[in-house]
Amino acid sequence: MNSTDYTPPKIWTWDKPNGGNFAGINRPTAGSRVQQDMPVGRHPLQLYSMGTPNGVKVTIMLEELLSLGHAGAEYDAWLIKISDGGQFGSGFVDLNPNSKIPVLMDRSVSHPIRVFESGSILMYLAEKFNVFLPKDLHARTETLNWLFWQMSSAPYLGGGFGHFYAYAPVKIEYAIDRFAMEVKRQLDVLDQHLAKNEYLAGNEYTIADMAVFPWYGGLVKGWLYSAAEFLSVHEYQHVNRWADTLYARPAVKRGRMVNQLRGELSEQLHERHEASDFDTQTQDKLVK
Repeated sequence: MNSTDYTPPKIWTWDKPNGGNFAGINRPTAGSRVQQDMPVGRHPLQLYSMGTPNGVKVTIMLEELLSLGHAGAEYDAWLIKISDGGQFGSGFVDLNPNSKIPVLMDRSVSHPIRVFESGSILMYLAEKFNVFLPKDLHARTETLNWLFWQMSSAPYLGGGFGHFYAYAPVKIEYAIDRFAMEVKRQLDVLDQHLAKNEYLAGNEYTIADMAVFPWYGGLVKGWLYSAAEFLSVHEYQHVNRWADTLYARPAVKRGRMVNQLRGELSEQLHERHEASDFDTQTQDKLVK
C-alpha cells in the first residue's frame, strides 16, 4: 500500500509502532514508564539533557554565563539518551511531565525550581543573571520576538522536514516538498533580517541568537539531517555570516560539545561536571 491509498478511519487508534527511527519510544500517552532517580551533582544548576538543537541552546547559554564570570552558573550536565527512552523515567517525568529535554533544576534557592522548555530556561537564566536579555523595551521585545519565532518555527524544521527527510520509514514526496518549502521560506526570513542586522535583536548578542543558532545555524553549517546541499543553504549568505560569527565564540563551541553523541569524538563531551572536563577530555572519559 502506498501513501495515496490511505483513507483515515473515523476514529484513530494506535495499535502498533509506526516505523521510523523513534518507533520504539513513541506512544500516544504521557507519564513515566520506569522507576528512575535523577542524579545530582555538586553545582547549583543541574541540567538533564542531550546535545540536540534544543539541548545545545541551554549549554551555550550556561557556557556564555561562565565565560562572563558568573560563578553561580556552574552546572552539572547529565546525559539523557532520548533514543533509549531515558526521558520516560519517573524522576525525569517529575521534572518535566512532557518528557522532553532539556530540563534544568536550580538548587541554589531554598525550594529548588524546575524549568522545562528550552525557551523558558533561556529566559530564566537571562533574568537570574541579568544578561543576554536587554532591559530596553524595544530591544527586549525584539529579542523575545525572535525567541518565540524560533520556538514556533523549529517544529517545521525538526518535526516536519527533518522527520520526513531523514527519519521516516518511507520517503513521501508531498511531505518532503511541503516542509522543504517552509524551511527555505524560514531561512529567507532570517536571511533578509540578518542582511540589516548583525544579530537577531540588532547589534546585541542575546538569547534569541542562542535559541536560533543550533537549529538554523546548524542547518547552514551542515550539522542537521545531511540536508545542506538538498536545501542549497549556501544561498543564504547572511545566515551563513551570522552562523560563522556565533561559531567563532569559544562558549558556543563548548556548548555544542556538552551531552553530544554525534560528530567527531573530539567534539563530544557526554557529561559535563567541571570546566576542566573540556581540557582533559579523552575517548576513555566518554560515558559509555
